[in-house]
Amino acid sequence: MTGPVASGAEQFEAKLGSFVRENRLYGAAAGVVHGDELAWSGGAGFADVASARPSGPDVLYRIASITKTFTGSAILQLRDAGKLDLDDPVVKWIPELSDSASPETIGGVSIRRLLSHESGLVSEPPGTDFLAFPPAYQGVVARNLERAGEIFTAVPPNTQLKYCNLGYQLLGEIVSRVGEIPYPRYVAERILSPLGMSSTGFEPLHASLAERCAVGYSGRAFSDELSVAPSMPPVWAEGGLWSSVADLARWLSFHIQAHPAGSDSEVADSPVLSAATRREMHKPRYLSDEEWTTAWGISWYSMRKDDVTWVQHSGGLPGFASNACFDRTARVGAIVLVNGATDASPLAMSLGTQARELAEAAPPRLATPVPTPAEFRPLLGLYAPADMSFQLRVEWRDATLTVVASDRPGETMAVERGSEADSFVVSPGFRESGEPLVFKRRADGRVSSMLIGGGSLVRLDPVT
Repeated sequence: MTGPVASGAEQFEAKLGSFVRENRLYGAAAGVVHGDELAWSGGAGFADVASARPSGPDVLYRIASITKTFTGSAILQLRDAGKLDLDDPVVKWIPELSDSASPETIGGVSIRRLLSHESGLVSEPPGTDFLAFPPAYQGVVARNLERAGEIFTAVPPNTQLKYCNLGYQLLGEIVSRVGEIPYPRYVAERILSPLGMSSTGFEPLHASLAERCAVGYSGRAFSDELSVAPSMPPVWAEGGLWSSVADLARWLSFHIQAHPAGSDSEVADSPVLSAATRREMHKPRYLSDEEWTTAWGISWYSMRKDDVTWVQHSGGLPGFASNACFDRTARVGAIVLVNGATDASPLAMSLGTQARELAEAAPPRLATPVPTPAEFRPLLGLYAPADMSFQLRVEWRDATLTVVASDRPGETMAVERGSEADSFVVSPGFRESGEPLVFKRRADGRVSSMLIGGGSLVRLDPVT
């Protein structure tokens, strides 16, 4: 492995080793991603103490709720194919919920609200007791729907963050019904296989994968000896995947690649999910804490630390903990998989922070500017209202037609071609997003003005 981030291998290894020792774990594996590359990976301790099998990037761990990011991706695939709408009521696809204990509010539970944990539904399936030995949990959706009368909205939809495993079970059922194949097969065929994630899957795992699985260990009681964690009942859409650091690096790279490497770079779409849809998943939808440090997007959440926003998801099931995070701007990410009881996110963000510093210290990549298209040249220049109270600059900047306000030079508003000549549409992220920008011409063909955001501005030609 080469590159500026790979040069931090010794520091990454030290952080991982210290994490295992300080948390008195048996072992963990971790990796650091930069763009489309697994820049570093390693393991500390053991995947299986009894056989002295070491931890490492090819060992499989339960990734638990990181599975939700795959479930959300499956839903958005179906949305992009026109087979469902995120604002569809869940009862449209799962009519059995009409018999829930909250018939007056269940109609307000939409697919979008399930994706972002704002449905208000009770968090777990009926009869759940994670602290029982073995844990009591019903992962088969059909059996839970037979008990629909015990499912209810504990708080009104769209009023607060309420993390909901049951909601992701329901999303998995929607994938099965709309996709017309079982949920595990859908994820395998439509997401894992196209991305080359051959070491990721649901139970029952193929023998070649099962032999690579780590043993999960329970939390510490009164000695350094850890007990083997109890087995979980079957789990699928809400947290059932097993995976490795090497495979999750492909998953993080897939999401990181939705964001441009620089102002002059292009982002390629993927048959799995378009770049725009991936960015939609990463974008925060609502704040989930009073300190404004955590926000939920679609199946991912974001945490701000030292003015950096880390898009991520954690996971935890008996014997396992996990976290995968990435920074969209620096295009770096980190993965931590633990076969023990702890919080994996501090180490993941620490590794990511180190990778970010190394990436930003590297010399910037310079490229030859893209020439201005001939049809855009007449549009470039200064525009202002009749009272000259402000000015807008139309520029060809970073291979994009862009509008810049003279009093806000740091805010550049990109526009995309419209359906007619001299017409454009303002790109997402601005007050005028989705609205037209239209240039007007004189009889001689010279551009005279433009209409944007409900106002006309006159072109200011230089005095000759």
